Formats: sequence, structure tokens, C-alpha cells
Amino acid sequence: MSLLTLTRRTMLAAATSLLALGSLSAPALAQTPPGVLIVGQIAEPKSLDPAAVTAVNDFRILVNLYEGLVRYKPGTLEVEPQLATSWEISEDGTEYTFALREGVTFHDGTPFNAEAVKFNFDRMLDEAHPFHDTGPFPLAFFFSSVETTEVIDDLTVKFTLNAPYAPFLSNLAYPTGLLVSPAAVEAGGADFGRSPVGTGPFKFAEWRSNEAVVIEKNADYWGEPAGTDAVVFRPITDANTRVAEMLAGGIDMMVEVPPTALSQFQGGGFDIVEQAGPHVWFLILNAKEGPFADKRVRQAANYAINKEAIVNDVLEGTADVAAGPTPPAFAWAYDESLDPYPYDPEKAKALLAEAGAEGAELTFYVTEGGSGMLDPIAMGTAIQADLAAVGLDVSIETYEWNTFLGEVNPGLEGKADMAEMAWMTNDPDTLPYLALRTDAWPDKGGFNSGYYSNPEVDALLEEARTATDQAKRAELYQQMQKIVQDDAPWVFVANWKQNAVTSDRVENFQLEPSFLLQLSSVVKN
Repeated sequence: MSLLTLTRRTMLAAATSLLALGSLSAPALAQTPPGVLIVGQIAEPKSLDPAAVTAVNDFRILVNLYEGLVRYKPGTLEVEPQLATSWEISEDGTEYTFALREGVTFHDGTPFNAEAVKFNFDRMLDEAHPFHDTGPFPLAFFFSSVETTEVIDDLTVKFTLNAPYAPFLSNLAYPTGLLVSPAAVEAGGADFGRSPVGTGPFKFAEWRSNEAVVIEKNADYWGEPAGTDAVVFRPITDANTRVAEMLAGGIDMMVEVPPTALSQFQGGGFDIVEQAGPHVWFLILNAKEGPFADKRVRQAANYAINKEAIVNDVLEGTADVAAGPTPPAFAWAYDESLDPYPYDPEKAKALLAEAGAEGAELTFYVTEGGSGMLDPIAMGTAIQADLAAVGLDVSIETYEWNTFLGEVNPGLEGKADMAEMAWMTNDPDTLPYLALRTDAWPDKGGFNSGYYSNPEVDALLEEARTATDQAKRAELYQQMQKIVQDDAPWVFVANWKQNAVTSDRVENFQLEPSFLLQLSSVVKN
């Protein structure tokens, strides 16, 4: 019997046991076989091309299929070698030369070498590249400092930057830096993301839309072999359904467990795993048009929303109130002197009156779920009620995650006044650079969907990413945080501690501060 037939039968048996369970008054015996790990994901992936996606939901699959020149050391956000064995940085910080690992092949049998590295970065960054049209590449911003990628010899590649760029190595470790097979891109073209080929411990088996992505052990992997024969990623968008499947034994692992459901997994049969990381949940405010074009109205929204109640009552203490755009997990760059906006509805009303915005009608985009979005419908409803209490008339429009991103990422102009969003990032540069700079407005390829613009913030961010001294970078980021908090382009809501639940048949699993899902060492009994 083939592995793919086995995984199909596995899911059918799990679904049957779930239906038979009825009220879920007691957990059923797990139906999944040993050696096949079934993961309950929060949504269908958009693509399996690492250069073409932005969501952690997709990245959790990709890091098991692909590898980069470097990776995050397990349990940290520190960078260590992966497909590169070492690197040298020029004295002026503008040249990075990598020695590549010998004897590595892509899953299609083609060699990994310096030409493959050059192909990957030229495809993403060079509009004249013959396969640039296989994009779009929404996070190419990560490598905008790269002027050239040069093949020195078969196992040596050099990047030349247009200026020193402190986050470069960290960005190489992020999933946007994962390396794909040039031959597979040439064969698949724009459809490569449906038939991915990397060098990782697992290789792609199949993708059945809205049902499962199946990956299987790579028998020819250059490193330690994977601990399971296969992993099945099932998109289960409804959180309650994911919980029911986990309790019934239909899945072996569930990520982003709703806070209200955690207590159901305490005790025998399950393990709860938690890990802090750099996460921020916020509301994007449309600063270009409508009521939120006035800073006083944006500040009023921050005062009007009872974030303590959201964190304690909706999220049941699994997050802290956010004070600004930088997560406190970046301890070296975080401004500890900043206090969150207090809950002060009277001050909110006064600011609205001063701005002449009493009774303003607002359109609010809310998602059903998504990477790092916690409990977005309940949070959105609570936010709507708090804003109504200060006289704002908020209409909610709810979307499935990928549809939501398709509405929000191109910008809110002409559509909405505010939208939920969450980012899980790898460096204090990432989120503000991609979502708060003037040059990151959507029409310029960025994620500044609320059109915030402050030249002082732009200058601080540009200086911070070229500063090679960490203390100087920290000072610049802290200045940025103060300005952004006062300008209030977002409502700063929560910093979350990620979680997952596994069955007690799963061993060697840990969550990563990067929010990625590394499964090569996991064993399923």
C-alpha cells in the first residue's frame, strides 16, 4: 500500500471517528497510524513557493520542505549554518561570502550549488530574470539591499549589498530566504507553488485543495533523517472544529489553540506546548481618508478599547497588552519606558469631540482566523462594542483568512476604516520597515495598508537597518516606537505567547520563537 493511500485512509478513519463521537463527551482512541503525523492547520496554504507567500500558516509547511543558507538555531532567533557551512563579512559590511555544503541535492535530483543560490535571488529581485514572472514576491523587501549575487565557484557565492544591512543574516533565515530548485521552477513556471521542490528532510507528495498537503520523508536527505514517514497538514479553518478533531483523535497536533479551549487538553492524553516569541496583534487604521486621518481620532480608538479585558477575558491571560509596534520579545530593541494606552473612554470621547468625529460610521474588516490572529471574531466583537460605547458606529465585515489578506494587503482606501492584523517577526526591523514606512504603502509593494506616513519614522528606520552597532540600532528603534505610539497609526492590542497541543503519541516536539513548525525530529508512535 502506498504512503498516499495510507494517508487518505487515515483521514477518512479519523473523520468517521469524529462523526461517531457525537457530543464529544469522551475522547475517542486515536485513529492515526504510527509514523504519520497529522497537523491541524488554521487555513489552506496560499502557495508552497516560499518567495511568494507571507503567512506563517504557509511557512509552517515550507520549512520542512526547503532549507536556506542559514537557519534559526533551535529555541532561539540566533542564526546558524544550514546549506552554507560558513560565511565571511567584509569590513565595511557590504559583502557576504558563503561557503556552501557539498553533496546536497534537491528533491528532483538536481544539484544544490552557487548557481542555484543565484537563481533564487535573481528570480526574486531582478525584473529582467526569465522567471521573475513566477511571482509576485511580496517580501522581496527583505533583500532590497542586495545589489548582486555572484557565483565565485560551484560552492561559493557572494552577495554585495548597496549599504551595510544589519538584519541580512536574520532575513536569510526567514522563510523568504528558503531555496527552491531552479529546474523545478523552469518546469513548473507560475504553477511551481503547487509542486514544490526543495532540499529539506521532507519532500512534497501531494496537495488536495481544502483537504490536505502531504509531505513524506526524504530518503536522500543530507542530514539526520526525519523521525516520521509522512506529515499531513489539514486545513481546518474553524477553531471549534479543530478542537473537536483533536479531542477525537483525528489529528495529532493542533497549532494556535483557542484560549477558551486550552483547559480541555489538560490531563492525560495530551501535551500543551507554549513558547514566547515576537508577536503583535493590532488594528490597522486608515490614516489616509475618513475619521482616522485625524491623529486625535486614532488616539481616541486606542483609549476607547479595553485591551486588558480582551487579554484577560477573551484571550484568558495568554497574551499581554501591547504598548507599541515592537514586541517585547526583542528585549534589546524594546522601549520598556512605554506604557500601553490606558482604557479611558472619557478621554476618547473628549478627543472625538475635539476632532468633530462623534457618531462617525466605520467599516471594520475582521477575519475568521489566520496566522497569529488569536480569537479574531470575539476580539473584533469586543472592539466594536468598546467603540460603540464612545459613540462610534462600527460595521463589521468578516472574511476567510486568504480572502481577508486579499482585501487588506492592497490597502484600505475606498473600502474600510480599520482592519485586524497580526505579525510574527524575526527582527525589530521587519514589521515597521514593511508596514509603517511611507515607501511601504501598498502601491509601492509594501504592507502599510493604512497609509501611515511620518518622515521622521522613515529616517529612523533607514538609519537603523544600516547601523552595525546593536546599541545604536536599539536607540533608533526606541525613538521610532515613541513617535509611532503617539501617532497611533494602529491600535496596539496584544502580544501573544504561542501554543500548540499534541497527543501523547507525539515525541520530540517543541515550538520555536520564530513561530515556524520544525518537524524533522518529531516522532509519532
